[in-house]
Amino acid sequence: MTAPLARRTVLRAAAAAAVAGGTLAAGAGCGGDRPVQVAVVWSDEELRLFQRVMRGYPRPWRAISAGDDIDAFLRARRLAGTLPDVAILSRPGLIGEYAAAGWLTELDSAWSGRFPTALDGYVRHDGRLYGAWVKLAHKSLLWYLPELLPGGPPGSWPALVAVTAELGRRHLDGAGPAPLSVGAADGWVLTDWFENVLATTSGQDFYRRLAGGAGDWTAAPVRLALRRLAQVWGLPGAFPGGGPRALLTQYDESVIQVGARRWAAMVPGADFVARMDQDFDPAGSRLRHGRFPGEPKPLVVGGDAAVVLGGSRAGYDFVRALVDADFGPWIDAGGFLAARTAVQPDRYPDYRRQLAADIQDAAADLRFDLSDLLPAPLTGADGVGSWRIMQDFFAAVARGPHDGVAADPTTVDGAVDRAVRQLAAAAARVGRPT
Repeated sequence: MTAPLARRTVLRAAAAAAVAGGTLAAGAGCGGDRPVQVAVVWSDEELRLFQRVMRGYPRPWRAISAGDDIDAFLRARRLAGTLPDVAILSRPGLIGEYAAAGWLTELDSAWSGRFPTALDGYVRHDGRLYGAWVKLAHKSLLWYLPELLPGGPPGSWPALVAVTAELGRRHLDGAGPAPLSVGAADGWVLTDWFENVLATTSGQDFYRRLAGGAGDWTAAPVRLALRRLAQVWGLPGAFPGGGPRALLTQYDESVIQVGARRWAAMVPGADFVARMDQDFDPAGSRLRHGRFPGEPKPLVVGGDAAVVLGGSRAGYDFVRALVDADFGPWIDAGGFLAARTAVQPDRYPDYRRQLAADIQDAAADLRFDLSDLLPAPLTGADGVGSWRIMQDFFAAVARGPHDGVAADPTTVDGAVDRAVRQLAAAAARVGRPT
């Protein structure tokens, strides 16, 4: 997931009310005077900024906010015979599924050259281009308050374990904040942790096989990644209120716990965390960031891609304009990384300059958010798939608010075995849309 606050999973009816796209000149929509319909995963500020970017589009258009589960939304609309013309997907894994089912219109292959090479394959099916990247998110960051972590962020996994253990002991003694905050109520937060660690325990080929639903979820790299997570999640005093409280904490609250309340010293998160923190603190974000610890340094990204549905010519024209649009207003507002390579890193006025360079310069090291690539029923959503499995694993290994000992090896062994069995069982049920 790339959006910080508004992407709570909302299953909307097929006839969901549309949000007007902007003041536009008269012109043909896609069927008489009907506006071009664009289903998006954004709402609130993100949606307003998208509308501002496309304000000058010379045809009537209408944005429909579909919430997190845009797949369920589109399936409902298809059954009703009312597919929108364009969809902005936060799960590029859906592109292959929809293309195989004949839902999508092939795009101009020349457009792919406008985006980072490492991301090209994720918007293709059988070598053909079906998706155009709109925005990206750098998801391999560890945010912290310098006054609570004067030594800076840990640069390796053993260092993270050591810092978490020490700060956790102090926290239980009442001598300081917890080391970490985690919004475990949002399953994608835990899969982001898992993906960053898996990027250091597996090669690119293994990661890609898992993403395609053909990998072995019981293999050693998966087990090792889960054990490493248990090393940190199972430490006493790791989280404010302990693991049970973390499972009730949504992601926006986890950022508040660090930046505004100082209940914890660190929170892993994507590039949009600083913008979130600034929203909660009028004085501006005081958070600083380092890379998510690991050897080699992981680079996991998320992103939103546009597709054309149902052979819509008007939808094709809209996506063509979107590929060329000026995203300056969104860049200036913060919390946004442009997908186009034409937007050079020096266009960003802040910390995002280096993050954009990381993504544009990446090659084999870049991994896309795994839960956004996985086919159903492996993919994540609230209460199902990999999100739920990771929440079950977290609940099994995380300590309570007063536990003074780490999770014991027997508990960890059982939790790892259970998680890989659940993942393997979900992989065996992988299907395709009809």
